[in-house]
Amino acid sequence: MKSSALVLLAFRLALPGYHYEFPRDHYNHPEFQTEWWYYTGNLHTADGRRFGFELTFFRQGVSRSQQRSVWDVQDVWMAHLALSDIDGKQFLHAERFNRAGAGLAGADEKQARVWNGNWSATPQHLQAVADRFQFSLQIHPEKPPVIHGENGVSQKSAGMGHASHYISFTRIGATGAIRLDNKDYHVDGLTWMDHEFFTRQLEANQTGWDWFSLQLEDGSDLMLFRLRRKDGAADPYSAGTYVDKQGRGRHLSGHEFEVTPGRMWHKYPVEWTINVPSLHLNAAVTTPLDDQEVTSSRVAAYWEGAITVTGSQRGVGYLEMTGYASPLQRELL
Repeated sequence: MKSSALVLLAFRLALPGYHYEFPRDHYNHPEFQTEWWYYTGNLHTADGRRFGFELTFFRQGVSRSQQRSVWDVQDVWMAHLALSDIDGKQFLHAERFNRAGAGLAGADEKQARVWNGNWSATPQHLQAVADRFQFSLQIHPEKPPVIHGENGVSQKSAGMGHASHYISFTRIGATGAIRLDNKDYHVDGLTWMDHEFFTRQLEANQTGWDWFSLQLEDGSDLMLFRLRRKDGAADPYSAGTYVDKQGRGRHLSGHEFEVTPGRMWHKYPVEWTINVPSLHLNAAVTTPLDDQEVTSSRVAAYWEGAITVTGSQRGVGYLEMTGYASPLQRELL
């Protein structure tokens, strides 16, 4: 069996100066070992019933040896699906694994879609089906894509290549239908999409991260990630991006903001305060549904859920917390 070091040699590192090109960079980058496409959103019915959702596609490269058959496994494709029924106080989620062979999963520019079985995302449409729920959403970006970080990379730890290429659509309008327990709900709301590709990111002394996406009522958006060290302190490579109403992004280094945990649910802090002095932002982040933990048969459990923002600005968003329930697994196999 190849060592992890030898496997890494088969893949490209995320380095400064990367030249982004769209729509190409919205799809697959097999030269990098790890890639993901994250869709999260807050939706509501006309009478105010609120839902959150997550639809996430992952690709993990495992080999770049010569492929002799369409069934040879070069990549593992995983997908996670979740629905937060906030008024119903329930959280439902599902996962699936596939290989690319015979078109079972992929991310293809010619087809303009990312998919795993019958879960799929295109520039205009999201759809997914699980045992008790399904949704179909028409989507339309309200701002252009934003590139996070500096000089084309989002640096996560010291050293060349300990970084990702990181792109987001921070404000996507969504409208469509959710079917839950054989009942249909027409919904509208906002979606956020993250796309990252990389080969190396975290170091051994970094145990996880807290990631926030905020869509504020004034039309601006904010992404922050707080990397955590083994001693519990925030890592200096924590960072973020502020996106103004017109879609212009501004990089925020870790010393420009504070995120402070508050009330706990099990191992997860589900209330936070966020302070960004340069934006005159002092916000309280809470969740309307504590239990939004995603458990998996193959990767460490994580918390991913809908949040509400109050304080100097109001809005909605999503919060992801990793590394609390168990150590992060850096591969899908």
